[in-house]
Amino acid sequence: MAVSASAVKELREKTGAGMLDCKKALDATNGDLEKAIELLREKGLAAAASKAGRVATEGVVESYIHAGGRIGVLVEINCETDFVAKTDQFKDFARDIAMQIAAASPKYVRRDEVPQDEIEKEKEILKAQALNEGKPEKIVEKMVEGRISKYYEEFCLLEQSFIKDPDKTIETLVNEKIATIGENISIRRFVRYELGEGLEKKVDNFVEEVMAQANMN
Repeated sequence: MAVSASAVKELREKTGAGMLDCKKALDATNGDLEKAIELLREKGLAAAASKAGRVATEGVVESYIHAGGRIGVLVEINCETDFVAKTDQFKDFARDIAMQIAAASPKYVRRDEVPQDEIEKEKEILKAQALNEGKPEKIVEKMVEGRISKYYEEFCLLEQSFIKDPDKTIETLVNEKIATIGENISIRRFVRYELGEGLEKKVDNFVEEVMAQANMN
């Protein structure tokens, strides 16, 4: 059965879990709200949401340099205590996030960081594309909203599919780590440098290259 946006919203309000996690939980339980809540709790995602408001000022600045020095990433990831920041589990998580940024090239951490004028410009382009495809004007707006969601999934780190497990988003991965570690975790900011960025060059498949390097380490 199709899950309504209002049901997803209600589940999110009750659990604090991410929108995509809520939708997946409702899909898995055929829209049963109580069962969906139980499912999120079993996965620890509802519990993770309760920690999200806690102050996280410790953590690490993780670096990742792609083979040959062609791509460099610095990412700041916060947790609540220096003890957790020094654990192998947290360091491995930070490494995965740095590799994700290198491979998937996000522009923002979360969607509320995307400038509104950028979204409006993208909507204009998408609307023109839909009309040029001959789509009826009455459904163009819905198509544009759907494509804007894809835009967020492409350029917002938390909404990207995890390169090591495409069935989960980075937001889901963060929530899983919060549930496992027991502290709030926040990806605060990042910078990504690519050799010759902005200059004309051939296009490479960086996802495959980064994953290949990871498997060799």
